[in-house]
Amino acid sequence: MRLLLSYLKNYKWLIVLALLLATINQVFSLLDPYIFGKIVDRFASHPTTESPAGVVPEVPRSKYDYLIGIGLLLLASIGVAMVSRIAKAFQDYFVNVIIQKFGAKVYTDGLRHSLRLPYQQFEDQRSGETLAVLQKVRLDSEKFITMFINVLFTSLVGVVFVMIYAFTVHWTLVPVYFIGSFLLAMVISFLSRKIKTIQKTIVKETTMLAGATTESLRNIELVKSLGLTHQEIRRLNSTTMKILMLELKKVRSVRSINFVQGTFVNLLRSAILFLLLYMLYGPPGAATASLGQLFTLQLYSFFIFGPMQELGNIILAYRETQVSLANFEKILATPVEVTPSDPVRLSAIDELSFKNVGFQHLTAKTKALDNISFTVNTGETIAFVGPSGSGKTTLVKLLVGLYRPMEGRILYNNIDTDQIDIEELRHQIGFVTQDTQLFSGTIKENMLFVNPRATDEQIMDALTKASAFSLLARAENGIDTVIGEGGIKISGGEKQRLSIARALLRHPRLLVFDEATSALDSLTEEQITQTVRNVTSSKEHITVMIAHRLSTIMHADRIYVLEKGRITETGDHYTLLAEKGLYYAMWRQQIGEKKDDAVAEVK
Repeated sequence: MRLLLSYLKNYKWLIVLALLLATINQVFSLLDPYIFGKIVDRFASHPTTESPAGVVPEVPRSKYDYLIGIGLLLLASIGVAMVSRIAKAFQDYFVNVIIQKFGAKVYTDGLRHSLRLPYQQFEDQRSGETLAVLQKVRLDSEKFITMFINVLFTSLVGVVFVMIYAFTVHWTLVPVYFIGSFLLAMVISFLSRKIKTIQKTIVKETTMLAGATTESLRNIELVKSLGLTHQEIRRLNSTTMKILMLELKKVRSVRSINFVQGTFVNLLRSAILFLLLYMLYGPPGAATASLGQLFTLQLYSFFIFGPMQELGNIILAYRETQVSLANFEKILATPVEVTPSDPVRLSAIDELSFKNVGFQHLTAKTKALDNISFTVNTGETIAFVGPSGSGKTTLVKLLVGLYRPMEGRILYNNIDTDQIDIEELRHQIGFVTQDTQLFSGTIKENMLFVNPRATDEQIMDALTKASAFSLLARAENGIDTVIGEGGIKISGGEKQRLSIARALLRHPRLLVFDEATSALDSLTEEQITQTVRNVTSSKEHITVMIAHRLSTIMHADRIYVLEKGRITETGDHYTLLAEKGLYYAMWRQQIGEKKDDAVAEVK
């Protein structure tokens, strides 16, 4: 819980104020039974005479004195109740301020840290799990803070107040209240230990369910098209049923705690009542309590032990918060991307170099890339090709800083990536991927995602350079036209052109195309390839292309052929064809496939 306290330090004065208001609320609430006891002693038991406890003989009293006396006490009762309600209202307000600020801080800190984690952490963890952890720690902590102030703290204030009052009646009542409260807390704490273990498993299974559900909904097209709906429902239901059984087991434990504490509280209340009756009607000389004090202390037993019956729920909330905070702490303890303390200022990228770069994935037995070296300058276009598993995707992730090289060096303007701020570097990168990620909203909103300060003229210029003419022709409201849900549907080729336009809107110095046409048909592929050629012909960027289809990279200044993580061939398109190596074999295979497709279309 140290982490919880470290966050609550930021709101210590708000917490102090909330606790002060809770104290006022509880004390004034407890003054009402005290006044009631006074009314009983002074007016209810002897309406025509006044005989305070321990005072003899009785003093005759007029009706006027009676009305004045009882009226003042009733007004006092109304006054303390009003003060209590006002304090309660402000107490609830400040408690809500604390939990809302706390929740927002925890959530934003967790999200900020998660987004700064190395990319490999996201590869090794299911999507949705991190979000489930952040939501859980926020809800559990807010619940515990609320119950701590509104129930536990007010109960403690009540116990202290009642013990002070009980001491004025008879000192033997104090140990009864104190020992009873202490034993009740110990019994519940002991019984609740099992709940923590159960809660750990519940949180773990719930987090896994959140991740699995997110994946199923993200891949809903695949699930439905292959008729796997019922299979996925069964798979998710099995986890849901496991969580249900654990929740029922937890409920049984909680019910057991409630039964034990309810029984214990009733026994304690009965013991106090017996002691009070003995003090009131005991043998001569033993009577030390008045009837009003008996009523007051009996009412106090409801005030004190009623909220204390919520102790089981408080312990449960505490255990749940412990587990959630432990999971949250794991996220915060995960090292973020390494950033140099005093980074070298990186100007506009003019040169990119790989020097004997090697990389191996954490779970792999062999290197994904080995001894990769090349240099490219502004205005040049280079391409990497190779069969599946040759290391092309890994190379791209090294380029954009998602991976760090385990061997060798990556240099931008002859500055090692370990010496520069990776975020500053990424601001100069335009990245076009195979799977274009668009958002429901307008064309303009999708474009502004990568450059929020871009003007409408700049957006239109980027769309024009990306040859997004067919999309603009269908867009009735221009760049304010909604795409996706509730808007116009766009084709794969239009998605890619939007992706290229987004990359250009950043005014990048390094353009990376990662299999940008592999998911498109031949005609669309040719159109996108021509668009890419038009973009790169300006010689304003360093262009790096990763491709499976060789026809898309024929215009590249240099082509690097990757095989099993190593560069085996280098040259332009025609030079590599003349060498009759792996590139030539891949070219012949793809040309053959195109011819077969053409024959099939004719038939």
